Amino acid sequence: MNTREHETVKMRGSADVSYLGRTVDEMIWEFMEQEEIPGLTLAIVQAPYIPRVVGYGLSDPKQRRLASANTLWPAGPISQAFAAVAVMQLHEDGKLQMDDKASQFIPQLPETWQEITILQLLRHASGLSDYRASEGFDLSRQWSFQNLVDLVAEEPLQFVPGSSVIQSATNFLLLTEVVERVSGKSYHDFVTERQIEYLGLRHTGFCEDLKDFTYEDISLTENIHQLFKKDGTYIDPTEPAASYDEQGELVPRIPSSALRGFSDVWASAMDISTWDIALAGAVLIHDPENRALIYAPWQLPDGREFPAVAGWQFYKHRGLMDIKGSIPGYSMFLSRFTDSAELVCVTLMANKEGVDFTNLGRRIAGAFGDLLSTNYDDNKLYLLEGQFSVDETVRRLEAELAKREIPVFAKFDHAQNAADAGLALRPTTVLIFGSPKVGTGLMQADQSISLELPLKISVWEDEAGSTWLAFPRIAAMASDYGLARHPAVSKMEKLMEELVQTAGNAYAK
Repeated sequence: MNTREHETVKMRGSADVSYLGRTVDEMIWEFMEQEEIPGLTLAIVQAPYIPRVVGYGLSDPKQRRLASANTLWPAGPISQAFAAVAVMQLHEDGKLQMDDKASQFIPQLPETWQEITILQLLRHASGLSDYRASEGFDLSRQWSFQNLVDLVAEEPLQFVPGSSVIQSATNFLLLTEVVERVSGKSYHDFVTERQIEYLGLRHTGFCEDLKDFTYEDISLTENIHQLFKKDGTYIDPTEPAASYDEQGELVPRIPSSALRGFSDVWASAMDISTWDIALAGAVLIHDPENRALIYAPWQLPDGREFPAVAGWQFYKHRGLMDIKGSIPGYSMFLSRFTDSAELVCVTLMANKEGVDFTNLGRRIAGAFGDLLSTNYDDNKLYLLEGQFSVDETVRRLEAELAKREIPVFAKFDHAQNAADAGLALRPTTVLIFGSPKVGTGLMQADQSISLELPLKISVWEDEAGSTWLAFPRIAAMASDYGLARHPAVSKMEKLMEELVQTAGNAYAK
């Protein structure tokens, strides 16, 4: 290859997978210790390649199974994206339109639901109450479609359909029923045929499919794998993850019928990544305009842009989008930078519920592409790219503080202060707040730490138009005073993370 040819070759990847001096392995293992995560699998995409799939810890702590590339995890809310693809495939088949009413296919829907459209369901803009919040709902039992509808049939709509957004599993229950009635197949079979088998995903299925995977019952061999020595089927096995509660009891698997279309898929991190590559192109959904309907911001009737559809959430930086959440026992995260020069995806799946991987996922992406980093000091700050303007983010943050009865001591609008001085500054606001019940304990241990208190969160807009929320990493700050292990520190850090996650995410917890 001559020099001229070499200059035209775009280098992909790097042997140095570190970010701000921290390797991916270091960042993940530290995060797992901090969050007390037993096992986790990471998959990285640099399309069209999946150059890194790594398991960490134990996918089943009691049976000592290792988290691996083949470990099957609940996909949780990522399942919504599979449902959205199924609906769009039927649309491209010419069998339904986005503005069709769901009642056109399901006539027995309650009267107040009759005008709700397919697109409103996809956007969580129907106003339907979430059956998961109903007193009679039980995650552990099998449900029929009608039984779940009956749980919320008498509930009034939360808003006029199309006028607002509240995430509700009821929306995707209706979508999966539409898929069944339009396709003439069960939702399970339609997704299996058109997505799982079509893409050759050997480590993906639904809860009821787990019995079809071959894996060893280690309890019969005193927690030591034996069968691989005489049967090649058990070499590098596909095994479902397991999670245990605080009492050491196994967290039951959720039947697909209880969360159909919302949290019913099981998959390996590698298969999720493979599926996402297909979704990013024209493999699963052919028309770019149709793909945009399920992963692009849209406008509410009042003109506000809403940065979320079908579980996906959208950001400004290099076309970042993610879909994430948790179910009992498990957490999951999938992010994608859609910029054509990058197309990097990060998948994280773990057997601990209530974990938000957004910040970790961003740092991991930064290790695989300099342009994907936050451009700030992630070692010193906890950073989250938000989805709303600075003003809206601050409003949401203030509302969350009021909800938690945490007093705000001061609010500094630095952009306004700059304007008053005849200077220009992009929107930048700092909220200062705190709780004496928490902070006093630290000051009792070392009064000089009062220089760092009360707590503060900064919200600003960068030159690319992205909104950032940030706060100093509490443990790092406290370590300067020898208080990193003080019990108040972890509580404060968790509080701050929850505040920025709630204020910055469209699908707030």
